[in-house]
Amino acid sequence: MNKKVSLTTQNRLIVFGLILSTLLIMAIAVFSVLNIQKKLNEGYHNFGQVISKTLAIESNELTKNLPKNEIYNTLKKHTDTILKSHNDIVFIQFTDNEGKIIYSGQNESHKSAQKPNITVSSPLTDMISNSPIGSVTVGLSGNIISQISSTTRASLLFVFAVAWLVFAFVILINTYLITRELRILHDGVQKISSGNFGYKIEGENVSNEVQELFNSFNDMSSRLHLYEEQNIEQLTLERNKLEAVLMSIANGVVVCDNNDTVVLVNNHAQNLLEVEENQMLNTSIQNYIDTEGNFCFRDKIEEFKSSQNKYVTFNITVDKRIIKSIISPMYTRSGEYVGYIIVLIDVTRETEMDLMKSQFISNVSHELRTPVTVLRSYIDTLYTMGNEFDYETQKEFIGTLNNEIIRLQNMVNDILDFSRLDSDVELEKSYNDITLLVENCVNQISILAQEKHLTIEITREDNMPEISFNYDSIERALRNLLSNAIKYSPEGKKIYVRVYRGSENNIVVTVQDEGCGISAEHQKKIFDRFYRVENDTHTIKGTGLGLHLVKTAIEKHHGGKVFVNSKPGEGSTFGFTLPVKSTINI
Repeated sequence: MNKKVSLTTQNRLIVFGLILSTLLIMAIAVFSVLNIQKKLNEGYHNFGQVISKTLAIESNELTKNLPKNEIYNTLKKHTDTILKSHNDIVFIQFTDNEGKIIYSGQNESHKSAQKPNITVSSPLTDMISNSPIGSVTVGLSGNIISQISSTTRASLLFVFAVAWLVFAFVILINTYLITRELRILHDGVQKISSGNFGYKIEGENVSNEVQELFNSFNDMSSRLHLYEEQNIEQLTLERNKLEAVLMSIANGVVVCDNNDTVVLVNNHAQNLLEVEENQMLNTSIQNYIDTEGNFCFRDKIEEFKSSQNKYVTFNITVDKRIIKSIISPMYTRSGEYVGYIIVLIDVTRETEMDLMKSQFISNVSHELRTPVTVLRSYIDTLYTMGNEFDYETQKEFIGTLNNEIIRLQNMVNDILDFSRLDSDVELEKSYNDITLLVENCVNQISILAQEKHLTIEITREDNMPEISFNYDSIERALRNLLSNAIKYSPEGKKIYVRVYRGSENNIVVTVQDEGCGISAEHQKKIFDRFYRVENDTHTIKGTGLGLHLVKTAIEKHHGGKVFVNSKPGEGSTFGFTLPVKSTINI
């Protein structure tokens, strides 16, 4: 493939200058040669004229007063002498006034020549009467003038050639020096353009103007280097701030460029996605696989790109955790698209809460519908057929109605307590004896224990101090624990209630049953709102708010702590602590 060579303006000027100078020197050389040749020819012609005149004078002197028969010999002898002494003379011819040849001598070295190049004639004059008696003609070969002309032409051409070479050499040297300086400057500009700020040009043996240009360049480079250091320091500071902010965000953040390559991932994102930083950085986010073996980001990223970089929200599952993912575009200040950010939010708890709320609504609806249905049925029966029942039957009906009303009231109270205790309302507190509260709660709930033939045993330390708490909320919390112990205890078993001083300047209240126990998996969530243990063993219905209300009343409003210790098949111990000096701030 042939490449088209393009000359720069500078190269064009150099070539044009060389051609112009060559033409000028050639023109001067030709003019000089022609002029010198002309002058030589004129001088040579004058030389021939001088020779012919000299011969005419010498011939007159030699032939003066000689008889005619001796004139021929005298002229011949003199002519041969001259011809032998001058190789450039081709012939010498003497004629009389009538044009008759008196004598004609031929130079033997020029016998082969047809005719001379220059012929000059001079008259023969009588010395006495000063009248013409004939003429002498000299023929010159022109060899001398040819040799002189050739030598002159060669010398001139050599001189002009040397002058042209010197001129061209000077131009090329000057051009080289200029281009060298420009090349040095060009290299410096390339260094600056590649980001090598602070690069200095070392100019040696350059002109003053170029040296000033180099000095200006070095000053500019130094200023750019100083600006770069300040700018890099500022950019580094801003980047560190940005990374610190991203690393400190409670949600997971994954930053990708427009080629889907991960360029930044914070610690929370690593924890949510269960990967190390080196496993994510500089890799394609589309290749990430969730716990189900799916490329969970691939389709959503394609959807994000096809939707002209609009926000895309979706959920992924990693190790049974539900992670809400939000893809949002990332632009520079100038509006240039540079990639996207994926924000990861652990919504496992919220999803479970939504599920538990749904279950709560279902449970409450079912639980409310049952007593309402029973109440309506029994009341309708008593209303329409009450006179037909004996006293015992009526008493049984009324007892059932009373139990259902109590059950309905308890559920309504749980819901009301949940609304009240979950708010930020500060409960009114007063100093009370916690042992008296425990005894009162046991007495109130003993009827339910008797129905299942359960025994409640209270153990308490002496000299318990009075502490500050809200009596109603602590009573309801303890009653809730006792009710649960009764519900989940087999008939004929014991329930143990203990009140004692803890090791951390607090009072501890525990309720221990001999029921079926709770697995460790459920113990972690048993105090969460709406959470209920549903299995083959735990089949008792409820709202799922009881233990959450206990936790809220103890921890949020009294600064205490709730706990549970249980093993499946060995019963459970629920309890709470209350500080001797409550300093909880609502």
